[in-house]
Amino acid sequence: MHYLLWVTLLGLLAGSYSEERPHPHPHPHPHPHPHPHPHPRPCKSPPQAEGSLVAAAANGDIYGLGMYVYDAIGQRIRFGDFIQYKNQTSHDDVLLLYKEQVMYKINTQNKTCIKRKLTATFHPVEIPENANLLAQVVLGSSSGPGEGLLVNSWSGEIPEEEVKYLLAFTEVGCIPISIVYYRPQTGWIATSFFNIDVGIKHPSLLTPPPFCLNATMESGGEGGFFSTFL
Repeated sequence: MHYLLWVTLLGLLAGSYSEERPHPHPHPHPHPHPHPHPHPRPCKSPPQAEGSLVAAAANGDIYGLGMYVYDAIGQRIRFGDFIQYKNQTSHDDVLLLYKEQVMYKINTQNKTCIKRKLTATFHPVEIPENANLLAQVVLGSSSGPGEGLLVNSWSGEIPEEEVKYLLAFTEVGCIPISIVYYRPQTGWIATSFFNIDVGIKHPSLLTPPPFCLNATMESGGEGGFFSTFL
């Protein structure tokens, strides 16, 4: 059941990226509050990142928690997760290679692979140009230094894919905080992102391991990013 639903959520893909995690400064910044931007604009997130996410379906049947490695330059995503689907628990490790149109489900312990055709289109993590700005808000508190995060909330549709979405990205850095995403095939899926670092520290995770190289394409097995969940 785990190959029907991971379609485009990370293709549009709470925390923040950090090119370098800042060290505490001995003297607080003289301006302790997040500064609103008068004209928030659609933006593109950093093209490479590693982090974690949690996703859940509106009907409560699906819950997933995992790490991911994201490479928009090479159009590759690695996702290792814990998934609960209708009271059944599984641990999946999936590599999506969009340029090759191939997805691998990897079992490192047994050194086995399931190889399937990847039917989804890769979309970089971004706010689409035609998205509608809903509001600019502070997550947390604006009462003291370091207590709040300035975030822009957006909504929109992709008519050709019958998609509706609600997005929350940081004003500074264009970092995804949450994505709520609807498709007729899946219903509403809500995803939150956290512990994110800009760049890829483990590039080998985006290459099929040697024991996958001889895997044959399964007939009738097609999927996309969210098919890991069903």
